[in-house]
Amino acid sequence: MMTSKGIKKPDKAGEHLRPYKLSHQVVCITGINFQRQSLIGYAELSINPLRSDLRKIKINSKQCRIYRICINDSLECQFTYSDPSLEVCQGDSKQRNLDYFTSSHQSAVSSVDTDQGNGELTIKVPHEATDFIAELKPFRLSVDFSLEKPQGGIQFVVPEGEGTLADRGAHMFTYGTANSSRLWFPCVDSYSETCTWKLEFTVDSTMTAVSCGDLLEVVYTSDLRKKTFHYFVGVPTSAPNIALAVGPFEILVDPNMHEVTHFCLPQLMPMLKCSTAFLHQAFEFYEELLSARYPYSCYKQVFVDEAYREVTPYATMSILSTNLLHSKQIVDQTPVTRRLMASAVACQFFGCFIAMQSWSDAWLPAGIAEYLTWSYVKKAFGNNEYRYWIYKDQQEVCSFESTFGLITLDSSAEKETSGDLYFSTRHPFTTLERYKSAYKKKAHLVMRMLDLRVGRELLLQVFNKLLSLATIAAQQKFQNQAWHNLLLSTSSFLKSITTVTGKDIQPFLDQWVTQGGFTKFHGSFVFNRKRNTVELELRQEPTAKGARKYMGPLTVTVQELDGTFHHKMQIEENLTKHDIICHSKSRRHKKKKIPLCTGEEVDMDLNFMDPDSPVLWIRIDPEMSILRQATFEQPDYQWQYMLRYERDVTAQTAAIYSLAQYATPQTRLALTDTIENDQCFYRVRMEAAMCLAKVANEMVSTWAGPPAMITIFRKMFGSNSCPNIVKQNSFQNLQAYYLQKTIPVAMATLRNIHNLCPQEVFKFLLDLFKYNDNSTNKFSDNYYRSALILALANTVTPAVTIGALSGSMVTADMLSSDMKLLLEEVTRYTNLEKLLPCYRLVVTVNCLKCIRVLQKNGHLPNDPTLFRSYASYGQYVDVRLTALDALVDYTRVDGNADELSWLLDIVEKDPDPYVRHEVLRMLCDNPPFRKADNSPLASASLVDRMWKLMNCKTSHDSRLRCDLIDLYHVLFGRSKPALTHSADAPLTQKVIDTATSPGGWERETKAFSAVGGGDHGYSYAAVHEAMDVAQEDRFSPQPPAAQPGSPLMSEEMIDIEVGAMEVVVEPVKEEEQAQSLTRIDISIGHDTHGYTDHGASIREEEEKDKHAEQEGEGQVSTMDAQEGGKMPEKGIPEDDEDGGRFDEARYATPVKVVDSDSSIEGDGPPLKVKTTARSVLPSSFLKIAMASKQQPSKDSGDSRPRFGSERRHEDPHKFDIFDFDSDEEQRPKPALFTASAAPPVAAATPSEEKHKHHKEKKKKKKKKHKHKHKHERHEKHGSRHEKQQSSESSTHNSPFTD
Repeated sequence: MMTSKGIKKPDKAGEHLRPYKLSHQVVCITGINFQRQSLIGYAELSINPLRSDLRKIKINSKQCRIYRICINDSLECQFTYSDPSLEVCQGDSKQRNLDYFTSSHQSAVSSVDTDQGNGELTIKVPHEATDFIAELKPFRLSVDFSLEKPQGGIQFVVPEGEGTLADRGAHMFTYGTANSSRLWFPCVDSYSETCTWKLEFTVDSTMTAVSCGDLLEVVYTSDLRKKTFHYFVGVPTSAPNIALAVGPFEILVDPNMHEVTHFCLPQLMPMLKCSTAFLHQAFEFYEELLSARYPYSCYKQVFVDEAYREVTPYATMSILSTNLLHSKQIVDQTPVTRRLMASAVACQFFGCFIAMQSWSDAWLPAGIAEYLTWSYVKKAFGNNEYRYWIYKDQQEVCSFESTFGLITLDSSAEKETSGDLYFSTRHPFTTLERYKSAYKKKAHLVMRMLDLRVGRELLLQVFNKLLSLATIAAQQKFQNQAWHNLLLSTSSFLKSITTVTGKDIQPFLDQWVTQGGFTKFHGSFVFNRKRNTVELELRQEPTAKGARKYMGPLTVTVQELDGTFHHKMQIEENLTKHDIICHSKSRRHKKKKIPLCTGEEVDMDLNFMDPDSPVLWIRIDPEMSILRQATFEQPDYQWQYMLRYERDVTAQTAAIYSLAQYATPQTRLALTDTIENDQCFYRVRMEAAMCLAKVANEMVSTWAGPPAMITIFRKMFGSNSCPNIVKQNSFQNLQAYYLQKTIPVAMATLRNIHNLCPQEVFKFLLDLFKYNDNSTNKFSDNYYRSALILALANTVTPAVTIGALSGSMVTADMLSSDMKLLLEEVTRYTNLEKLLPCYRLVVTVNCLKCIRVLQKNGHLPNDPTLFRSYASYGQYVDVRLTALDALVDYTRVDGNADELSWLLDIVEKDPDPYVRHEVLRMLCDNPPFRKADNSPLASASLVDRMWKLMNCKTSHDSRLRCDLIDLYHVLFGRSKPALTHSADAPLTQKVIDTATSPGGWERETKAFSAVGGGDHGYSYAAVHEAMDVAQEDRFSPQPPAAQPGSPLMSEEMIDIEVGAMEVVVEPVKEEEQAQSLTRIDISIGHDTHGYTDHGASIREEEEKDKHAEQEGEGQVSTMDAQEGGKMPEKGIPEDDEDGGRFDEARYATPVKVVDSDSSIEGDGPPLKVKTTARSVLPSSFLKIAMASKQQPSKDSGDSRPRFGSERRHEDPHKFDIFDFDSDEEQRPKPALFTASAAPPVAAATPSEEKHKHHKEKKKKKKKKHKHKHKHERHEKHGSRHEKQQSSESSTHNSPFTD
């Protein structure tokens, strides 16, 4: 049962947050339609009430259409449906910070969590049923439902083409994270609620339905067009472990275990036989290891296309990806497939048969299943492979916790949610996918640590006891608490450990389970020659992110001349010092066989070591008995000895990583000897090859001889008669095969003193392509050829050409000879793949990677078109993901908003859920920008789009929603982005390219009307809506700090530049909030200081406009505006004594003022537009001013276009604001148009130009009226007018002044 703060666990066994228990459930799907992607059926739950006053029954159901609910087939029930997770932040969309979203997300999930007595579907028990419920008699609850075009939980795969659905391989299957069965049938979607099941599925006669349990019978209809599969699950199982797959599957009964059946899509049977041939060995291994039989009577593996994960285990079956299938000729995929299939079988024991009690106990079945899986890997692939991956997993877990935050395995014991995480970990629906991955690895590491503490045999006895109790419980009929042994919790596991071993592991659980973190050590030593002791110093860093203070035992291993000695010490403080007495005496330059920890004795050259010290090397915690990250300081010769003579692969790997910092001839020799040593583990030799390339680059000025590893490769793989020509491929020796793939990739990273790939290396790689011969090899060489393509990509360095320097388009003539040869090889292999596709198209994958590297380094035009074509739906998934990864990188490098929008379209609309997830993962790993970046991509529209995706568009795929939360955090952080808006404040702005428009503008800006709401006197919501532009919108950052969404922007003023336009948002003062009419003021001017006086009363503005109309100054009335009257032209005033307030100079430019779906048009330079919107709502308001920026002179280095006589139009029918009489020596004055919520007004026609001379005759009268009007305003505004006059002085220095 899931617990959280304020929720108590049941004190007694009978207490339960759900007032009932399930004993049995029937799921019957009577029809499945692939064309409409729909299904219809009913579910019947056998309920045993626990309370006599049961009046409401809450169950889980999501996206299902409920038709009818009955009790015992006769009593129809009323029901209500409520799912807060459909829209996480309901009613308050002004919040845009992750902390608010996380809190709302957790609340929404908890409100439908059946472990807390909740659910989406609330059923009211009819009055007629109260009698037998009061007697606690069981009853049946039936629910009729249908599902059409599900957004999650079910995947319909219907390939296009001719023929029937079966011919095309159409199939469907269920998927989802934990607790996702509610997405396709009504149920109690909890691991803690187990029951028996009867499953019935009616499908077409050409289809096969595969589900959990034993197949009882298959019944055909009378017309033989349909058939019904009847399954029964006799072992109590929870709803999340129920699954379904339907398709034209080919069926293979395992020849070694008839209880095991495999299903695959048509034409994949040969690969299915090869891939599953080993599976009986995994069953035998687990049964022998656990001393217990497989808990079910059958097991089924179904391989499907577009799988949600590579492997998803369910009770008695697993759904796997078709991509795991392989033939006998494939080497690289075999170990991956075997490990994943073995993992699915291990989950049948712990995860399906014995499930977790609650999400806080998920670490137990996950950790035990992984423990069993890696035990099989150890047996099948060897101890070195096992220890290497344990070392890698430990590094990944420590890296995750030091980067993202603590991983707490049992969150129920956590007093408060970890403050360093930006998501909740108390439910699977709120937990990030990469957190779950690290969580699973940490659970396995902790289980392995427990193995080292209590002993392997005792731990296996504990597992056997748990399985025995569960088997006995599964055989019993339903009784309250009869099946509790089928559920595993931390408390029950602790009890079993104590019972079997007699040891108290509570301190261990407190250290590693109920709290997160790892131990971070930094060690160093000094040898005391007089005392013959090693003075060891270990320092912990508990203040580092993700680190915890460790208190307990720690093993330190010292390799001396006389052997290996283990020393156990107790760690109590952050700084621990120990004196370790050496058992050996120093030998000065004497060669003698040195005994190692394995018992063997080897000859060592001791000339390079300290003659006074008998210490060869020191290791901290060699068995990895604690979760730690250890760095140790010791001389380079000790790391070299460790690499040469230590037999533990983890020590050798650590030595290689340390030797990368010591670029010396001795390091070079040690790495070379390791690569050539056939007795060394192949993964260590691969790591040594990569490290040698780094060391060679550091030693480039002193390197002697041929480039690194060429001689080694020719010696190992060259022909006997001609070493320069590689032998025919023979991959019989798998260690040599992996090394043959790795050495060219490592060599390609070599660089000369000019930081270019050496010519000899490049020619060597091309020869590998030329002489590659796989005709006599029984294994495929596609992975080898793919590695050679990757090696070519590693040789690419930035282009230095005339075209690259000049910024012109890259052409084929600009390519160097080497790049032409490289491009020819890549093109040839890419085209060859279309004719002869290889396994999983691995060659095409690396060809696309190479093309992207060429683009990034300037050798090819930076064009995403190729990758878009390969990323489209219908391409093979690996190719799609590679192309999408290139597009993600293109978006980051070029800052292309169109590509980012296209990627988000993939996230929203792509049919493959795995691809949608991977795109978001790529964006998180390689984001287009980060919070601290001042990127033009950080627009308000992006914030709004991602928020909507998180909030309400991914409610049926919790993994996708959590991925979006992760990306949102990477891009914008936890706090609210600088520019957001609410949905209740519609404000639109559209900026489109109008370079060819008659007005000559580079942008066309639509007018906008706003009604804001808030508590700050202005609405960020309306601003955000205003900048929610379409794909053609392009923001030109001038300066970059003024971009929307920038964390540097204050909340008092937000500047967004659109070309040469500036949008300024300012708070409306308190005295203006009382106004109840909407008004739009649009000022057209050239200076940046001519803002409207915000302190003036709106009623004063009304009186001024009425006075101007009475004077007959040509003001268009509101009625005239509504009738679409033309605006008469006015002359230009001589001066501007009002500080840029040109409200008397009317209609110098034909201007059309329209509603939010139209535009502002005019001729001349960019205009200053100020829009003031006041709402009748007693909340916040805003003012938006669009002002043309002052254009600096050419001497200032600014390349933006200047405005003046050179921009005058040549068309006599076009009116320019600079087109005035030559005798006017004053600078040009802009016009002002004021209207009250003005509807569209028609622009002046060219014929009105004839009246220009007549209108200019009234110039003196207009000037007189202007001075009179300004005098009245001076008296009203007082000191404010003086401030405006002072600002005018700076305006006269504007470059717009003639």
